[in-house]
Amino acid sequence: MKKVDERKVHQSFYKDIFSIMEQEPYAQHLGIKLETLGEGTASATLEIQKHMLNTHETVHGAILFALADYVFASASNSYGKTAVGLTTTMNFMAPAKKGDILRAEAVEEKKSNRLAWYKIKVFCSDELLATMDATVYRKNDFFVPVEEME
Repeated sequence: MKKVDERKVHQSFYKDIFSIMEQEPYAQHLGIKLETLGEGTASATLEIQKHMLNTHETVHGAILFALADYVFASASNSYGKTAVGLTTTMNFMAPAKKGDILRAEAVEEKKSNRLAWYKIKVFCSDELLATMDATVYRKNDFFVPVEEME
């Protein structure tokens, strides 16, 4: 297979890629909403529910991680090429509570044929709650029909 222009794949299959990422089962279960999906970028929101709180009545760290991980997955798969997580490092800085609406943003820092690196930030209003540094392994296969582009 010849080299594929991933930017053209993103542009040609944007609606398909957005739909696939939007329908991610765990994100849907939590109520995460994909807001934007660019080339190597993504943002999503989540309203904190009572069952997402820890014993201190603040959002559980696993919920912050899930939201950050979701935008990481969306950004890294935004080219229609299958990407799977290798590493993540999460930093928790401030709490959130029931009713808060969180927003996570992922930005691609660098991408090669096999690896890509991302910075993720989680906010409540303008307050930074958490950050994540993450790396993916980029497989050979695409999950959209790139052969139609040839």
